[in-house]
Amino acid sequence: MCAVVGIPGPELGTSGVGYPAELNAPLPAPLHSLDIERCDLESRINNTTHHTDQNGIDRLIVRRGLPFTITLHLRSGSQFEAGVSTFRLIVEIGPLPKEQSGTKSTFSLTDSALKTAWSVSTNSPPGNVVSLSVSSPPDVPIGLYSLTLDQGQKVKLGEFVLLFNPWCAKDAVYMEEERDRQEYVLSQAGLIYKGTTKRIKASPWTFGQFEPGMLDICLKLLDENPKYSSDADADCSGRRNPVYVTRVISAMINSNDDKGVLVGNWSGDYDDGVRPSHWTDSVAILHQWADNCCQRVRYGQCWVFAAVACTVSRALGIPCRVVTNFGSAHDTNSNLLIEFLYDEDGNDISDDSVWNFHVWVDNWMARPDLDAGYDGWQASDPTPQEKSEGVFCCGPVPLKAIKEGELNLKYDAPFVFAEVNADVVEYVKLTNGRMVKMGGSSIDVGHFISTKAVGSDERHDITHLYKHPEGRSHVCRTHKIRLVFVNLG
Repeated sequence: MCAVVGIPGPELGTSGVGYPAELNAPLPAPLHSLDIERCDLESRINNTTHHTDQNGIDRLIVRRGLPFTITLHLRSGSQFEAGVSTFRLIVEIGPLPKEQSGTKSTFSLTDSALKTAWSVSTNSPPGNVVSLSVSSPPDVPIGLYSLTLDQGQKVKLGEFVLLFNPWCAKDAVYMEEERDRQEYVLSQAGLIYKGTTKRIKASPWTFGQFEPGMLDICLKLLDENPKYSSDADADCSGRRNPVYVTRVISAMINSNDDKGVLVGNWSGDYDDGVRPSHWTDSVAILHQWADNCCQRVRYGQCWVFAAVACTVSRALGIPCRVVTNFGSAHDTNSNLLIEFLYDEDGNDISDDSVWNFHVWVDNWMARPDLDAGYDGWQASDPTPQEKSEGVFCCGPVPLKAIKEGELNLKYDAPFVFAEVNADVVEYVKLTNGRMVKMGGSSIDVGHFISTKAVGSDERHDITHLYKHPEGRSHVCRTHKIRLVFVNLG
């Protein structure tokens, strides 16, 4: 067995991690060296304050941009005195942390919390119990950190997990409404819509992002991605950005070109695995993947891929919802057309298709990499359909870009636009190779785009966020967008 190793609780011991050259010089011998007996990471109080207590309170799990408190208990005869006792803290993430990449930070006591850098402050009076307030910036990498105290000799105080923070206004995943945060970050259950435009059916799904072991597995999923294998520090540094993390999640939920979680199967033959319709929760899938040395799990289809992506996103602190598009186009050649192609005997020889329904996820985040106006919901699709930058993943792409046909914006706007807006045409391919157009329709795709409503089990129709109302003006507009895109392409 190759199970996920749990994150250890607080410990006190020496750290063998070295410093960059400019920081390797030992601290001057402090006037009053702290003789630390133990360190309390105050996980019960901190986890509750940081909305992570559903993960448990036996280890420290906090969100970036919000201070957390740790308490140093000194041995008898040792005393902390502000302005006299000197030390610095070191936080590190990843196997080869570096100051210049933001995966390591070394910082000393300040009078108050800093907003743009790691900092530590205290109001403790002289004595042998020292309460420290540690603050992280709202844009540092998320993941598993070590915490070390250095006063000439390094002492490891423990480890903690840092997550994205939808409660912090400076975090890229900030959501203003508490009811939205409850639904899209903290809710462990939801509904996924399947069926047809004439019969939409809601199926319950347990996301279970706070179930035992889930956070460890989600962090392991990040560490198993190929970018981590090729350059672990650059990958860990990239985890400051929810756009980057969302693309990693999208790639790792499928197993087409990495050690991802699920194998897709639409053949109807599931004898060597689980029929996709039999899955009802993400927990069993992720445990099976992790407990078997990251062997891919058989089998999934679109709603399973999306549901597992939602679990991982919420576990890491990225607001997420599962979205279903009824009459969903799969454009294989990026011409924004679904071309149904038949031979002279009537046999379907098409590469393109329109599915009864297709399921993906929306993630909530700012997009500082784009012009203003594209923050908010971003579509991301972990079902392996087409490659994006050489990898089977899709998104995130702003819903606004899809609605307005701004197909040059990252990531994969043309593909998602086609899913909800593609024109459908039919051709017969003659034996001489000539193509004869038979007919088509502009309103066969992109209907009843659905997600679970906030705070209730009602279906929330979000079609208006993806596309303008159907009608002649919409048809003309879509044709124009396609012509411009194809000509530019």
